[in-house]
Amino acid sequence: MSEPSPLNPTETERDPERVRTMFGRVARRYDLANHLLSVGLDFWWRRRASDIIREWRPRRVLDLATGSGDLALAIARKVPEAEITGADFCAEMLAVARRKGLTNTVVADALQLPFPAGSFDVVTVAFGLRNMADWPAALGEMRRVLRADGHLLVLDFSLPQGLLRPFYRFYLHRFLPCIAGAVTGEPDAYQYLGASIEKFPSGTAMCELLERSGFGAAAAQPLSGGIVTIYRATVSS
Repeated sequence: MSEPSPLNPTETERDPERVRTMFGRVARRYDLANHLLSVGLDFWWRRRASDIIREWRPRRVLDLATGSGDLALAIARKVPEAEITGADFCAEMLAVARRKGLTNTVVADALQLPFPAGSFDVVTVAFGLRNMADWPAALGEMRRVLRADGHLLVLDFSLPQGLLRPFYRFYLHRFLPCIAGAVTGEPDAYQYLGASIEKFPSGTAMCELLERSGFGAAAAQPLSGGIVTIYRATVSS
């Protein structure tokens, strides 16, 4: 059988064990790689996301695929009265998050969350939905653990439109893996990153997926020329 093209990743490439192992290997230098590769824009993206969360005034927030905890900690700074839970299926990443001060962490599979229905006012997932093996199933679990009229925020990479697109693709597939490989010692993980971004639905396609998964009022907000997009939606009654 031929190998899948790096620009056309299959569900096999999102195999949970493969993804978990990959993130476990890069956990120690994950933050450094993110800050360098985004030229520091990742701080601004999370700040924009946490500003939206503050507007919703949640009491209980689940940050799913929390990784090293950066979004959860940004939300905690903006909404100090909220109880923030960071969940991830990679224990090595959660260990980094705890060292940074995220106290409430849970090792959990996004497709089988260990929380009762209606447990949270807000669910967030930053740069994580794209890596999950079954996007509709993961969104269904997020909907299940949200209360009625609860909010979902997804922050993830997207492909920019217009003249920026070919330059970004060159960066994504040629430049980024070299730099990330030098920083983390794991260039294959960042080859996967580019492939996963190409495959991931964005813009209208993501809003349609959210609505098919039981969410309403889905909206997309591109940032940085469309390199990333914030999606927000509410639980449909």
